[in-house]
Amino acid sequence: MGNPIIGGGFSLYLAGCDPPTFQKPLGVVDIFTKWMLPKNYQHILAFVFAVHEINEHPKLLPNITLGFRITNNNYYGRLTYATTLQLLSDRGRWAPNYKCDTQEKLWAIIGGLSSETSIQMSNIIRIYKVPQLSYGSFDPALSDKSQFPFFYRMVPNEASQHKGIIQLLLHFKWKWIGLVASDDDTGETFVRTLLVLLTKHGICAAFTQWISVIFTSTGKSIYMQMEKAKSSFSESQVNVILINGDSRTLIIFSVWLDYQSAKGSLIGKVWVMTAQWDFTAVNSWAVWFLRPFHGALSFTIHSNEVPGFRDFLQTLNQEHPNGDIFLQDFYKYAIEKLYFLDSLDVNITWTKLMDLLPGAVFEVSMTGQSYSTYNAVHVVARALNEMYSSRHIQRKLGKRDRWKLWNMPQWQLHQVLRTIRFNNSAGDEVSFNENQDWVAGYDIVNCIVFPNESFTRVKVGRMDPQAWMGQAFSIKDDMITWNNWFNQTLPRSVCSESCHSGYRKREQEGKPVCCYQCTQCPEGMISNQSDAGHCDKCSDDKHSNDNHDNCIPKTIHFLSINDTLGIISVFSSLCLSVITGLILVTVVKYRNTPIVKANNRDITYILLLSLLLSFLCSLLFMGQPSKVTCLLRQTTFLLVFSVAVSSVLAKTITVILAFEATKPGSQMRKWLRKRVTNSIVFFCSLGQLGICAVWLATKPPFPELDMHSQSREIIVQCHEGSVTMFYCALSYMGFLAMVSFLVAFLARNLPDSFNEAKFISFSMLVFCSVWVCFVPTYLSTKGKYMVTVEIFSILASGAGLLCCIFFPKCYIIILKPNLNSKRHVMSKWG
Repeated sequence: MGNPIIGGGFSLYLAGCDPPTFQKPLGVVDIFTKWMLPKNYQHILAFVFAVHEINEHPKLLPNITLGFRITNNNYYGRLTYATTLQLLSDRGRWAPNYKCDTQEKLWAIIGGLSSETSIQMSNIIRIYKVPQLSYGSFDPALSDKSQFPFFYRMVPNEASQHKGIIQLLLHFKWKWIGLVASDDDTGETFVRTLLVLLTKHGICAAFTQWISVIFTSTGKSIYMQMEKAKSSFSESQVNVILINGDSRTLIIFSVWLDYQSAKGSLIGKVWVMTAQWDFTAVNSWAVWFLRPFHGALSFTIHSNEVPGFRDFLQTLNQEHPNGDIFLQDFYKYAIEKLYFLDSLDVNITWTKLMDLLPGAVFEVSMTGQSYSTYNAVHVVARALNEMYSSRHIQRKLGKRDRWKLWNMPQWQLHQVLRTIRFNNSAGDEVSFNENQDWVAGYDIVNCIVFPNESFTRVKVGRMDPQAWMGQAFSIKDDMITWNNWFNQTLPRSVCSESCHSGYRKREQEGKPVCCYQCTQCPEGMISNQSDAGHCDKCSDDKHSNDNHDNCIPKTIHFLSINDTLGIISVFSSLCLSVITGLILVTVVKYRNTPIVKANNRDITYILLLSLLLSFLCSLLFMGQPSKVTCLLRQTTFLLVFSVAVSSVLAKTITVILAFEATKPGSQMRKWLRKRVTNSIVFFCSLGQLGICAVWLATKPPFPELDMHSQSREIIVQCHEGSVTMFYCALSYMGFLAMVSFLVAFLARNLPDSFNEAKFISFSMLVFCSVWVCFVPTYLSTKGKYMVTVEIFSILASGAGLLCCIFFPKCYIIILKPNLNSKRHVMSKWG
């Protein structure tokens, strides 16, 4: 039974009280021996069961009996049109548009199974506005109510199946799949729609294989086509293949697939099939065709256990078929299928035979399309019942004329069908959406083929578009039996191995997006999930860990007293401060000696005090910066050093003036007064004080957190506020140092025993060298190292002044006291 109607169309009609009977399908000769699809026989039985159930219901269409006719088109378009016209004519007559039989009324047609058949039928039916309910047509074009206004789909909308397929692939992380579809408009539409969704969700189709159902006399084109498919399947390393097609496509593909499996090819594949392809609806002479589909997953129209259907099947009797013209032929066919059982009794009853038949031959539970057929009959019956019991119609016809119901036009039934809503005997709600599609979902079943070729299907999941958001798709992994090739482990189907957390996918030029390389996230960025398309940046106060899969807080970075650099800096500062203090004490103690008096004791005291303060002010750079320390750090250091350099300049000028004053007739003696040299120190320091005052009044230094210079640390530092003012103050100090150096350099050849110009020039050379090196080093470092550079510069330059100027004096005072006399000081000069 190629494409029964079931397939071409059931017709429902009103008859007086005649019982419904099977009628020989038009144009079918020896159906079961030439082209038997036993699955379609179950559709017929589900239909008949529904009709019997309605006719026996006391409240559904009382005093009215539903009858039916069955036709078949054998997948032939012209025959589809012929059988459809026959349904529109009286029984036994070929006369469309004429109604001579008052005992029959065509109210609806249920069919066809394929979308192509449904479209062919609709081209004629819509002229007569007869309701058409299809139990197996998925083509989205049939939802266009401008072209198919009287078409009702008893299967769920295909869009929800597309979503279910995507959710299934994402659930098992299958990103690299193959597509197989029938080479027709339906297959092309399916592939085109699905490819868009696959791309949107990062899933790639390694290949698309079309299967033609057009046979040639030699079958050469089919053979070449399938060998091309073999090449695609074997070379692509795809483990998951999605199949879409009708029963004809299935037969071709199943025969070829079993042949390849027998040769050891194409094993280890997971076949995912759509509801359009009921893969048990094969030519039942070849049940072994199902062996390659062991472990496959299939979307099926949602179905439920219908109470009474199994009991109805058991009432069938091959010896007394009661008008069922198919039962005896199917019984003979089933006996032939079970010939290999030695203990089989050729006179076995139908009831026992049902229990022995493999599931691929006959299933005693309604499958998806049979369930849709059952619901379609109930939809029409309940719509007729509602119209029959409508008060409006009763008033229009009168209670005595209700028997004239069949004279009403069929189009009035549409008003009821579009709003029909009821719960069937299985507990499922039956209703249509705005596109006149059944608002049900899909079941996901796992196909299991046992070694003895027995077959079963296990429901493992559901795609329910009416479920709460996030719960539409559900599946039970532990209930799935995979192909033996995978040893019951989850199959993988990817072009590239999954990128672990801490890495991101990087596309390869010229390859699909699913074929990528894994690149570790850069510093400061993470990915905490597998197959991340990009890395996420950590917040400013955090950095990435070593694995780049988590953000952890940055460490606070500043020059601490507990650090090695901090300890060295503090120790050096304190040592130099102690040494300076001892020198100051020594100078004060021997303040009346010639070598101390020779070069202005007050300037010497000021210089030693400023050096002592400069060594101590380096301690302001230690520890975590605060608002107070940031204000004091640079300004204190610059002011103190400016005083020190000004003092050196004053001492140098004093040396020159003293030398000039000793010449006969010199007028320089009057410039040797203390207030002259003190004025030099005061006014030179006052300039620096003015710069620092402007700096603090406009943009003073402040503490800041530098979160970007170091990837794993937050640098707590003092921002200069005005960088211009900082470098102005530094430049002013440098200017004083250069002047002091030049003056001292010019006085370096004065008598050694009288002046210290040579020591001053050398000390200023050291001082200038330190601060010239300071600027580039300071700019090239960050954090505590920048602070350390400045501390080192302060200590080194101060130590240079201390050592070069005062160590020679102390040497004479302590170790050579005999040289610390006026006679010796004046000896070379005199």
